[in-house]
Amino acid sequence: MKYLEYTPLDQINDFLSHVNLGERTIKGCLEAYSCKHTGTDKKLSLSLETEILDYLEKFSDTDSSSPVEYLSCRSSRKTLIYLLLTLYHMYPDYDFSAVKAHQFFTEESWDNFKQIFDVYMLEASKEWLAENESPLLETLYKALDEVVKLAESEIYCYNPEPEADPFLERGAIWSYHFFFYNRKLRRVVSFRFSCLSNLVDEGLVANELSYEEDGEIFDGMDI
Repeated sequence: MKYLEYTPLDQINDFLSHVNLGERTIKGCLEAYSCKHTGTDKKLSLSLETEILDYLEKFSDTDSSSPVEYLSCRSSRKTLIYLLLTLYHMYPDYDFSAVKAHQFFTEESWDNFKQIFDVYMLEASKEWLAENESPLLETLYKALDEVVKLAESEIYCYNPEPEADPFLERGAIWSYHFFFYNRKLRRVVSFRFSCLSNLVDEGLVANELSYEEDGEIFDGMDI
């Protein structure tokens, strides 16, 4: 995986590096990668593939919640491995399990993403409009479209349990992590955004991630 530089993403990243809302801070980061193997990627992808194939040999699709059907599809395994390689590049010290990680990915539509963004990034979007003419979501759409052509891309949400989330920061109130993946272009963009309490250091809130009821929109969705 090769990190790609894109100026439109840099503008949004500069803004989302620290949006202070008083008692809360909104943070976000966009990273683009080419799916071309570099360095240890080939060895790691083979290791992940072996883990999946070993799992498939041991288990049959007798449980409706089993990932066997999905993991049995070569193109699906390839997608999962690219997403995991992206995570490895972003957090190289964390050991991601391919089989376990599958449980944390859900495939989404742009409308689902927009719904989440509109709700959770409302205040940040207002701050953006104070200094920019185009809305934040519109600017984000254009930037993503330039990199991965959204009409041809698949969108995935990565939503692990708190103890298995290497990106969870101290004082997190909520956190989301999306991937925009274009198979033809072999590119993926990671977009994570979160809300942190500014009161943690004052000892006024606990260091816990709040799970919102809005998370139910993911129910019944699978990768």
